[in-house]
Amino acid sequence: MTSLMTIGDFARATRLSAKALRFYHQVGLLEPAEVGAVNGYRLYAAEQIVTAQIIRQLRSLEVPVDTIREILRVDVAARNALIADHLERLEARLEATRSAVLSLRGLLSEPSAERQVEHRSVPPMPVLAIRELIELSELGPWYDAAMSELDAAIDACGAEAAGPRGGIWDTRLVLDERGEATVFTPVATLEGLDDATIGPTRARAELLPAVELAIVAHRGPDATMAQTYGRLGAYVAEHEMGVDGPIRETYLGTVTEVGWPIFRTAR
Repeated sequence: MTSLMTIGDFARATRLSAKALRFYHQVGLLEPAEVGAVNGYRLYAAEQIVTAQIIRQLRSLEVPVDTIREILRVDVAARNALIADHLERLEARLEATRSAVLSLRGLLSEPSAERQVEHRSVPPMPVLAIRELIELSELGPWYDAAMSELDAAIDACGAEAAGPRGGIWDTRLVLDERGEATVFTPVATLEGLDDATIGPTRARAELLPAVELAIVAHRGPDATMAQTYGRLGAYVAEHEMGVDGPIRETYLGTVTEVGWPIFRTAR
């Protein structure tokens, strides 16, 4: 004969409240073994303790009720796949939370950009570049793929790198969530670099125009990059004559130099 437990005893055994047990009954996750016809009392079988503990553990991981219902219904392989998919979503959410925390801490602790700004006159620069119109949502994967392709193109054509890699970001990429993105590697000369020598790749040889920049060095994770942009933008608005043009970044290992185009009137 199956041993039945009152909802109170079952709650103590499973660490689930009576409210939670009633909810799981209502949504069909954990039906009592018996419900009194007259008094409506819920009675649970001891064998249901394991199922209840599994439900409690999954809910602690924020697994949706519909997903738990599916997990309890399918075989082990499908069950593992459902749990793995949910864990990936949790990890992505956790990473987004970490980024938000870092960003907020940066707002509280970052110093003024005024004492950190460097002014630089950048001459025309021969580069091997990949330039493309992209959606803002594609930026991360596009950047990684374009940088790898650019490195391969440099090796394939035998060009001599003449400085750190960089990126150029059209204002419309943020403003309209669609705009031109460019990554580049400076080269010693454009001589001999053409479609034939570069080969079948998106990379092309070009001469970047000269530009005057107000520059701030960003040190830290990408999550706090927005604060660097904000400080630099505020500085330019207060102290410089900004010009319409893309932001230029230079990648120096763990440091990213962010360059805002300006019109300089004094040295």
